[in-house]
Amino acid sequence: MRTATVHEIKKELSSLSPGALIELCLRLAKYKKDNKELLTFLLFEAHDTEGYMESVRQDMKENMEALSSNSYLLKKGLRKILRTTNKYIRYAANKEVEVELLLYFCQQVKERKLPISKSTQLSNLYEQLLKKIQKAISGLHEDLQYDYLKRLKGL
Repeated sequence: MRTATVHEIKKELSSLSPGALIELCLRLAKYKKDNKELLTFLLFEAHDTEGYMESVRQDMKENMEALSSNSYLLKKGLRKILRTTNKYIRYAANKEVEVELLLYFCQQVKERKLPISKSTQLSNLYEQLLKKIQKAISGLHEDLQYDYLKRLKGL
């Protein structure tokens, strides 16, 4: 089966009635949890990015508290938290949200004094994360860049 391009899908969707669009969205939401989460964000949380970021931060904080001290489980747990955070960042599709959440992740790692330097994998993950934050900051307005770079240097 050939997958249609975004342009073809957009053209086809524009020709459908509102009722048919609702049916397609509901059917799409039934099959994938990610689709349902994205629809939930777009319908209920997209207008309030501050509230959305706060809920993601709270989720991140709870997951960080549940991390094991075992090195293997710590690596797996941190990667899972970061993977979930990246998913939430994709939903928001906003550079400022991306910078805020990734900075919060790094801040939590530092506050909890997790042994990042003892593992090459974790130190590489942390370094790549800092580079990703730097790249995201470069796409923001100069005033925001200054504030975020100041926070980044603190890490």
